[in-house]
Amino acid sequence: RAHAAETGSVHGYRDADALSRDELLELDVDVLVPAALEGMITADNAPRVRARLVVEGANGPTTPEADLILAHNGVTVVPDILANAGGVIVSYLEWVQNTQAYSWSAGEVEVKLRDLMENAYRAVADLAAERDLTLRQAAHAIGVGRVAEAHRMRGLYP
Repeated sequence: RAHAAETGSVHGYRDADALSRDELLELDVDVLVPAALEGMITADNAPRVRARLVVEGANGPTTPEADLILAHNGVTVVPDILANAGGVIVSYLEWVQNTQAYSWSAGEVEVKLRDLMENAYRAVADLAAERDLTLRQAAHAIGVGRVAEAHRMRGLYP
């Protein structure tokens, strides 16, 4: 912490080994969380990803080509649309509070967030298992289905 506070970075910290992007992504780990940049897992490095679970914390860290390779290699990918939705959900909960002139405690917001995230994951995982889809495919299918249903129910707004 002192090094990061002093230099503004972890780069150059003397008690650690520097790793390249690919070395980091290819570590023998159970869970890999690419949470910084888009397009980090590509068709070039995906065959060497050894994690069995990739949880996308960044927006779009896995290219479509890499996603196919990971799926083929039996790597479960929790897509960004599902894994990092917490901030959007909390923003929605804040909007609800503001429009209703109401306030929930931080604990109540955490419970609502957890329930929404768990229910979303459960729905995605169930559809993926039922239709033999990846979690990304199932999440997109649910999203497109919900938009189509809203369009059907409400009609097209100008």
